[in-house]
Amino acid sequence: MRRTVKRVAVLGSGIMGSRIACHFANIGVEVLLLDIVPRDLTEKEKQAGLTLDHPKVRNRIVNDALTTALKSNPSPIYSKSFATRIETGNFEDDFSKISNCDWILEAVIERLDIKKQVFEKVEQYRSKGSLVSSNTSGIPINAMIADRSDDFKKHFCGTHFFNPPRYLKLLEVIPTKETAAEVIDFHMHYGNRFLGKTTVLCKDTPAFIANRVGVFSMMSLFHNVKKLGLTVTDIDKLTGPVLGRPKSATFRTSDVVGLDTLVRVAQGLEENCPNDEAKDLFKIPDFIQTMLDNNWLGSKTGQGFYKKVKENGKSEILALNLNTLEYEKQDKSKFATLETAKPIDDLGKRTKHLFLGKDKAGEFYQNIFLSLFSYVAHRIPEISDEIYKIDDALKAGFGWELGPFEAWDAIGHGTVLEHATKHKVSFPDWIKSLTAKGITEFYKVSGGKKQYLDHSSLDYKDIPGTEDRLSLSTISDDKIIWKNSGTTITDIGDGIINVAFHTKMNTIGGEVIAGLNKAIDLAEKSYKGVVISNEGQNFSAGANVGMIFMMAAEQEYDELDFAIRSFQKTMTRLRYSSIPVVAAPHQLTLGGGCELCLHVDKVIAHAETYMGLVEFGVGVIPGGGGTKEFALRTAQEFRDGDIKINTLRNRFLTIGQAKVSTSAEEAFELGYLRKGIDEVEVSRDHQLKRAKQAALQLFENGYTQPIKPKNIKVLGKEGLGIVYVGAHSMKSGKYISEHDQLISEKLGYVLCGGDLSEPQEVSEDYLLDLERKAFLELCSTRKTLERMQSLIKTGKILRN
Repeated sequence: MRRTVKRVAVLGSGIMGSRIACHFANIGVEVLLLDIVPRDLTEKEKQAGLTLDHPKVRNRIVNDALTTALKSNPSPIYSKSFATRIETGNFEDDFSKISNCDWILEAVIERLDIKKQVFEKVEQYRSKGSLVSSNTSGIPINAMIADRSDDFKKHFCGTHFFNPPRYLKLLEVIPTKETAAEVIDFHMHYGNRFLGKTTVLCKDTPAFIANRVGVFSMMSLFHNVKKLGLTVTDIDKLTGPVLGRPKSATFRTSDVVGLDTLVRVAQGLEENCPNDEAKDLFKIPDFIQTMLDNNWLGSKTGQGFYKKVKENGKSEILALNLNTLEYEKQDKSKFATLETAKPIDDLGKRTKHLFLGKDKAGEFYQNIFLSLFSYVAHRIPEISDEIYKIDDALKAGFGWELGPFEAWDAIGHGTVLEHATKHKVSFPDWIKSLTAKGITEFYKVSGGKKQYLDHSSLDYKDIPGTEDRLSLSTISDDKIIWKNSGTTITDIGDGIINVAFHTKMNTIGGEVIAGLNKAIDLAEKSYKGVVISNEGQNFSAGANVGMIFMMAAEQEYDELDFAIRSFQKTMTRLRYSSIPVVAAPHQLTLGGGCELCLHVDKVIAHAETYMGLVEFGVGVIPGGGGTKEFALRTAQEFRDGDIKINTLRNRFLTIGQAKVSTSAEEAFELGYLRKGIDEVEVSRDHQLKRAKQAALQLFENGYTQPIKPKNIKVLGKEGLGIVYVGAHSMKSGKYISEHDQLISEKLGYVLCGGDLSEPQEVSEDYLLDLERKAFLELCSTRKTLERMQSLIKTGKILRN
């Protein structure tokens, strides 16, 4: 049976329901969002003379919830215009509308009795064969289907989204014993391919997979933090980005989630997991109970493990002393192991280095990793028959870059067992049997496929669902055809090669420029096209500002001119080569990374692509063809009868205000992506394959090398007058500094084609020369050097 989803009903508009509704709207689905009818009028409604029967009152709860969601930061929706895809209503007046929905998703309060009441009503109105699911985080799924019809049971399962649904990739799919196989398969496929999720098939066990292990990890820290002699700040320093985990780390995460929520899950696990060997760790420590009693629940109550205060007009964040339960100024946490780990970019190698540390930090890492490894090993096969599901769940649900078994592999099986013996940490029999069989890793790559170790047979099996994906990490080394210190060029099949960056933050310097040119050289001789993509955290944070600063500070302007000219030529070559070039950006795509995307034949952007020309913040204008490209796109937007100055102003402000898109969809609105040419891919798992297909299609459709335009219309002095007046007004009003005014004028000068006496047509090379000249002139100013130095030393933008 071929099933499509055109309309979804979300029942319950709370934090989860409203944001799930937004994410379905993100992918183009119509959404019906319902909630209860208010029992009482607000003071504002009373003053307006409204009654409980008024439509505005009856839909107040759902409308207020959706409005709050849409105003939240980060936004749950790719583009504000997508909110029109959501229709709101209430359970009394609009419930019958679910009959027109393909999928009915319940997201009401976490109480089984209420959920069963909702499902009883769903049974009355749903169409036969429609999907029904619950977004529960821990209530047994099988307990929800009592008294339901056979058709309901067949089409029902748990679909546990993680909050926030747009940003956290995990979708746990939990079938009941009655769920039809085709329904399970549909959710697994739809969640991954259409919603962009990592779909993990779970057993109906308490808290499923991610929360079972994730909450154990946090509760284990709560119980051991005092014994280890570490502070709240210490723990968050040790368990954040250095481990490949979110900045919120442990205690900040608790504050964001809410201590009461975390405790509720922990108590549920203590009650419902009597045979869990670590069940005592789910008990609530005394200091946590005191925090609950004091209503110190985190962000929702204004204080938790951290508290924001104001002193002398300045905001400061204090940390809770777990011994005195008083808030204190945060001390800077310093550990020798962390300092020596800083230069190690490879997360696997860094994890092993941290584990082997000889100081208190090393002791901490051994403690948390060994307890985690023991716990997940004991959960096989209780919560999962396959190890990769546990890793996938923790990575997608908690933002860990390495899952537990992947971290185990990184540290080394022998190293883990050796330290486990010292610390008297136990493992189940299946782990002990690995040594006898000479097995030293949980994962390996074979035949271009990632395989996992099956715990029962101790044989390696292909990870299912990955056969239709393309990943650089699983392509064998013999497919690498060229590499240098900053790039790797790989044959990804069918005549397409991929060039990947692997510099720090994937910044673009000389090694990347060399790699891009080499890829074009190779492709023009022997291949059909080039894809530019990588599997780093970010596509590219832009040009290497440190390199530019060094040359500018030493006044090596000839070398700097050569470097910028080389950058421009390379970007231009991406567009005017004889083969198609496709970019596949994701996450941060800033400055030079954005300029690269502006010059390729096609962009297949991941939905979570944050793209922008941000050079203004470091005191320059885009110098890799970005300013030229905006002048070109401005000219392409000029229409007879339109006021051309308005088009110029919009483009000018996008660069001048260093606007960064909050999604790939918004990148279209800002003009970084081109409607009708560039595309958005919601699933990172499928992005590279789609980019490869796009390059191949361009070639097979008869790709012809483009011709450089010589008829780019610019406005000259007509546009410059507006730019200069606007910049002067902003400076006079003290909205911008004198240096900002200078940068604005340089930017306007290039966009307008210089001080031409009247609008006329110019060539692309002419604009590139203007762009490079303006860039170099700004690099010679003291205030631009100060801005660059601030970014390099502190990571912060200086507004001097």
